[in-house]
Amino acid sequence: MALTNTSQSYGAITKTLHWLTAFGILGMIPLGLIANELPYETADQLANKAWLFSLHKTVGVALFFIALVRILWALTQPKPEPLHPERRAETFAAESVHWLLYGSLVAVPLSGWVHHAATAGFAPIWWPLGQSLPLVPESETLAGIASGLHWVFAWVLVLSLMLHVAGAVKHHVIDRDATLRRMLPGRTRAGGDAGKRHRLTAPAAALAAWAVALGLGGFVGAYGERSDAAQVVALQEVKSDWQVAEGTLALEVRQFGQEVQGSFGAWTAQIAYDDSDAPGPKGDVRVEVAIGSLTLGSVTAQAMGPEFLDATQFPTAVFTADITRGDAGLVANGTLDLKGRQVPITLPFALTIDGNVAQMTGTATLDRRDFGIGESMTDPAQLGHEVVLDVSLTAHRAE
Repeated sequence: MALTNTSQSYGAITKTLHWLTAFGILGMIPLGLIANELPYETADQLANKAWLFSLHKTVGVALFFIALVRILWALTQPKPEPLHPERRAETFAAESVHWLLYGSLVAVPLSGWVHHAATAGFAPIWWPLGQSLPLVPESETLAGIASGLHWVFAWVLVLSLMLHVAGAVKHHVIDRDATLRRMLPGRTRAGGDAGKRHRLTAPAAALAAWAVALGLGGFVGAYGERSDAAQVVALQEVKSDWQVAEGTLALEVRQFGQEVQGSFGAWTAQIAYDDSDAPGPKGDVRVEVAIGSLTLGSVTAQAMGPEFLDATQFPTAVFTADITRGDAGLVANGTLDLKGRQVPITLPFALTIDGNVAQMTGTATLDRRDFGIGESMTDPAQLGHEVVLDVSLTAHRAE
């Protein structure tokens, strides 16, 4: 069997790429559906869900490159003549569906890959590449859009695949022609002698179909914010000797061997501080955090659940501490009240003051088990025990 296409037959390379892609899709679709529906309340359930999603993503990246090769190869090859060229509407529909398939084979894995790169955590890709993408920042907004696009393109892929299969069955069973046999192993020649040139009408029809699908996705809200986002409790405005102008309260934890980073979007700090150089007590601080304002990549919804932060029952966390200056520098010694538990916390920090502007950075490491967070996740390879808190802020002295 020849490697390249002719006007009457498909070559070995085209057939190999076709069936490799076909079997990949037939495995990917149920794999994604099953992984999405699996529960993750226990450590074993979470491990199974993550493994299936990692498999789904890893195979998806491979299919993306296979699809690119297939499309580039198809563009360089003559396409065997349709066996019924007089059926113009049928031929046009078949070509349009082919282009829908080609585009979907790229768009589905690419949108899923962008979603993975734009978020953090859950289910890494197993290839040595792929955890991030150039020009794709970690962004919950971008991740939501990419997730919606992935869903829309997947439906286009499923529908176009069904039409493609229906057409092949129709040719084989009703027309009893060689359309399907030309793509099966072996050498089957059928059709006219003139090589078929690629026309633009079918790709244009496919683009129109994608435009309609994208519009329907927007109509049903596929690109919006997640509906499972936790409610963010309103925090009362505070006034203190030092008023926070801007700042970041971030955290980092390891899940399945990957660093997952997040931050709280709503928190307040009430600060009293004596900026003299004398050692000893220097003031105090009270920080209140809205738990529901946490973004933690793709595991944000999971983190809000009862097994973890339980944002519904415990909507806020409070850190109260006394500030002292010792030989090692400044430290805030106090208590973190989180998820109904009070745990002693020591936060060493660096501070610079220029006139009435203070800049502070500090880091503390917590053990999530002290707060009853993820108690069923006993294996640190699944979810690390340590959670690193990073605080940075700029505050102005109250006049």
